[in-house]
Amino acid sequence: MRSILVKNGEIITMNEADDRFTGDIYIEGDTIKEIGSHLDHRQAEKIIDATNRVIIPGFIQTHLHLCQTLFRGRADDLELMDWLRKKIWPLEAAHDEESLYYSAMLGLGELIQSGTTTIVDMETVHHTEYAFQAIAASGIRALSGKAMMDKGQDVPGPLQEKTAVSLQQSVDLLEKWHGYDGGRIKYAFSPRFVISCTAELLKEVKSLSDRYHVHVHTHASENKGEIEIVQQETGRRNIAYLDDLGLANDRLILAHCIWLDEEEKRIIKEKNVKVSHCPGSNLKLASGIAEIPDMLRRDIAVSLGADGASCNNNLDMFQEMRLAALIQKPIHGPCTMDAKTVFTMATSGGARALGMEAEIGSIETGKKADLVILNLHDFHVYPSSDVDTVSRIVYSATRADVETSIINGSIVMENRKLKTVDKGHVLRKADGAVKRLLKRLEDIG
Repeated sequence: MRSILVKNGEIITMNEADDRFTGDIYIEGDTIKEIGSHLDHRQAEKIIDATNRVIIPGFIQTHLHLCQTLFRGRADDLELMDWLRKKIWPLEAAHDEESLYYSAMLGLGELIQSGTTTIVDMETVHHTEYAFQAIAASGIRALSGKAMMDKGQDVPGPLQEKTAVSLQQSVDLLEKWHGYDGGRIKYAFSPRFVISCTAELLKEVKSLSDRYHVHVHTHASENKGEIEIVQQETGRRNIAYLDDLGLANDRLILAHCIWLDEEEKRIIKEKNVKVSHCPGSNLKLASGIAEIPDMLRRDIAVSLGADGASCNNNLDMFQEMRLAALIQKPIHGPCTMDAKTVFTMATSGGARALGMEAEIGSIETGKKADLVILNLHDFHVYPSSDVDTVSRIVYSATRADVETSIINGSIVMENRKLKTVDKGHVLRKADGAVKRLLKRLEDIG
């Protein structure tokens, strides 16, 4: 069984007591076996000297679209519905198996380099098998699923699904991938949003989620125009409608939730629905600023996600943490969304969203070995003396400060060198895939 000893690092545990100390972490297989000072494990296969380094739980991003990484820079400066109809849906419709694989790999390399160890991902309608193959090869921990779309206006033909086919393909993927590699990969049913899904599909998703006891991951209340369409079609607002269909429960992860009324906040709280806050995407699409301080006061489970590289342009948790803190301060005051609150959302808050608090999100004996080692010994994060380390991470650090990433007990990046993603190969293939997609779009229309 593989074993790793990480020695002499400043450990930010994020456990219930918020313990922080300089010490060692002994990893055996995929699990943290021991934490302490001056551990002597001569049998360790690998020793990492973390002197003058900071060890944190890996970041957990709860809303991403790996299928959109190839579209970075091709859908800028648009609001949500135009962004979808004019750019994203046509590009997703042009995907083939190889382009989706390398779109996922491009995103996964970026995520690992910037300290993310767990993701909640929504793919496009087709070829999701190839995204799962990329996720498996990368070593990242993931909850993912194919997008489901069986209705909607201005949707390209290749994305228009029959309800039964969408459901069957989702179940087929679940039965193949859910629980892969000892549970490192899990499946989530992923209806795109209410506008794209019939009531029949959503009701069946609820039933299948109950049967297989898996999560449902969708978008809700991101944009005022979207909400107007939902109200016209259903007579209800997003979360109230989802609740009417039985979907509002502790396995529902909702991305965005910017424009909520009191009834929707009540439903989210009472039904223990999870909210993924995506500040970078929300700002770039001009969607709005979610009422996160109010949600946190209500003890709603809020975590962070970058969304897609086509509406954010990077997948960097350091940026999301900084934005999540800063955008609320002019509205609610400088003490709002302090560094500890935001860092919690990026780590243990993400674990809570996935119902995996007992496994990930903090550095504790018996939990999965998902760790990130930061090198904060540089101009932009100094001075360090008598400065709170979490404040340095949230407000000053960048993804370039991530030195080593360990996921499930495996070193996936060491000293900035990726172990599971061939950077040069992926970059070349990504450029080739984009050219092929654009040619296909020209041929279509």
